[in-house]
Amino acid sequence: MNWAFFQGLVSGVNKYSTAFGRIWLSVVFIFRLMVLLVAAEKVWGDEQKDFDCNTREPGCHNVCYDHFFPISHSRLWALQLIFVTCPSLLVVLHVAYRKDREKKHELKYGEGCPHLYQNTSKKRGGLWWTYLFSLIFKMSVDAIFIFLVFHIYEASFFPLLVRCHEAPCPQVTDCYIGRPTEKRIFTVFLVVVSLVCILLTLCEILYLICKRCRECVVSHKLNNHVNQTAVVSSLASKHNEDNMQEFSLLDKVNGHTATEEDSAPAYGLVFS
Repeated sequence: MNWAFFQGLVSGVNKYSTAFGRIWLSVVFIFRLMVLLVAAEKVWGDEQKDFDCNTREPGCHNVCYDHFFPISHSRLWALQLIFVTCPSLLVVLHVAYRKDREKKHELKYGEGCPHLYQNTSKKRGGLWWTYLFSLIFKMSVDAIFIFLVFHIYEASFFPLLVRCHEAPCPQVTDCYIGRPTEKRIFTVFLVVVSLVCILLTLCEILYLICKRCRECVVSHKLNNHVNQTAVVSSLASKHNEDNMQEFSLLDKVNGHTATEEDSAPAYGLVFS
C-alpha cells in the first residue's frame, strides 16, 4: 500500500468534511482499517487449515467449512471498508471538478471576471447533494454488511463446536474452529464499530439537513426584510415627492400673492 497516497487521500476527504465526518474518518482509520491490517489478518490467517472435523470422509471437511464460512470474515470486512470509503471520493472529485471549471472560466474571461462559485469547497448546490448522497450510501453499506454478518453466519459468532450434516458426510459431524473466542471478540468489536459509524453518519445527515433548513429560513427572513425595507423606502420617497409638490404649490401661491400686494399701491397712485 502506498501510504503517501493514502495519507493525501485521507487529508483531502478530511478537508471537505464536517465535524461529524472527521470523527467518522478517524474511527474508520483507527478502529477498522488499522485493526483489519494489524490484527484481523493474523487472527484469521488460514482458517480452513484450522477448521478440524472428527471425520476423514473425502470432501466432508471442505463442505462443512463452506457451509459455516461461505466467505472469510477478513475479506468481508475488507470489502465493506472499500465500499464504505469510496463515496467520500465522490466529494473530492466533485470539488476537483468545480476547481477545474473555475480555472477554465478564468482563462476564458480573464482573472477579473465574476466567479462561478464563491467557494469551490463550500457545500452548496450540487456539492451539497453529492455529500448527502455519499452519507446515505455509507450508512446503507454499513447496515447491509451488518445484516450479512448475522445472515451468513446465522448469528453464531464462532461457537466452540459446530455440527455439520451436509453431504457427503456420512452422519452428523462435529467440527471445531481454530481460536473461536479471539475471532468472536474481533467480530463483535467490528460490528460495534460499524454501528458507531452508522450513528455518526446519521448525526451528520441530520446536521446537514438542519443547517440547510436554518439557512433557508434565515435567507427567507432576510429577503422579506429587504422587501419590506424597499417598500417602506418607496412609500417614504413617494411621500417626500408629494410634500415637495405641496411646498412648490404653496411657494407659487405665496409668490403670486406677494406680487399682487406689491402692485396694489402703484395702481392707487395712478388713479389718484
